[in-house]
Amino acid sequence: MSLAAAQHGIVTMQQALSLGFTRKVVGHRVSSRRWEPVHPGVYRVAGSPQTWRGDLLAACLAAPGPGTASHRSAAQLWGLPGGSERVIEITCRRWRRARLPRLVVHESGVLDDADLAVRDGIPCMTVERTLLSLGAVRPSAVVEMALDAALQRKLTSIEQLQRLLKRLGRPGRDGAGVLRRLVELHAGQSGLTESAMETRLKQLLRKRGLPPPEFQYEVRFGNRFVARVDAAYPECRLAIEYDSYEHHTGRAALVRDSRRRNALTGIGWSVISVTAADIANGGNHVIAMIRATRDRFGVTEP
Repeated sequence: MSLAAAQHGIVTMQQALSLGFTRKVVGHRVSSRRWEPVHPGVYRVAGSPQTWRGDLLAACLAAPGPGTASHRSAAQLWGLPGGSERVIEITCRRWRRARLPRLVVHESGVLDDADLAVRDGIPCMTVERTLLSLGAVRPSAVVEMALDAALQRKLTSIEQLQRLLKRLGRPGRDGAGVLRRLVELHAGQSGLTESAMETRLKQLLRKRGLPPPEFQYEVRFGNRFVARVDAAYPECRLAIEYDSYEHHTGRAALVRDSRRRNALTGIGWSVISVTAADIANGGNHVIAMIRATRDRFGVTEP
């Protein structure tokens, strides 16, 4: 049936009744195994593949009242770091909690229309509310990666997040403190990171007491564009480039990177390359090179 095809193979009793089915017909389809019960009153049409999205939608439809994908499930639907398909995670109203097996069910007395969206045909928390809830189940470093990714993809803005925190960020709400701190940190940042590893670089610099660099910085010489670098401290003409194996291997990449580096050094800039291994190992030599360059230019730490 076309409804099930549009719903990842899932249909509910109420939907079937609204289409003219009777309970007897639904019962016959279940007994003949044309429909497979997933939750009470929620079925998967035979022949439809069992998928994480189908299971997630089934859980949302089974929850009394508005059930919506949230936390790690919502982050996965939005394609944000911290998302996971290993869990079916939904939120419904506190006084109408769904008690279903094999699920993580969160309760919330605040589920306004402003917090709800639809993603891949599945009821889902908005990006802003997803980031808020993610702080309750993921480390702050992962939430920051999700925040940076959402901002870079223009799924939300700092202003929208500030409005959400003003409305829902009361003390004690799970995730509110994490998101508020990250939003405040972002206010002092120039430019957006473009990858999770660039966010990890930002976290490393902050942990080691260095000020945030300017991300995706355009280096110019007079009116001439020279290069756009991952991060920069313009006051000491220092560029920081994250070198990934994926984007920096092969002859073409080697030639491109060599030309960029030569163009930057030719106008008096220093270039420091950072790898995932550098970040994982604490980046001691990277931090030392950055500090040495800043010291050479007489730039003091704030």
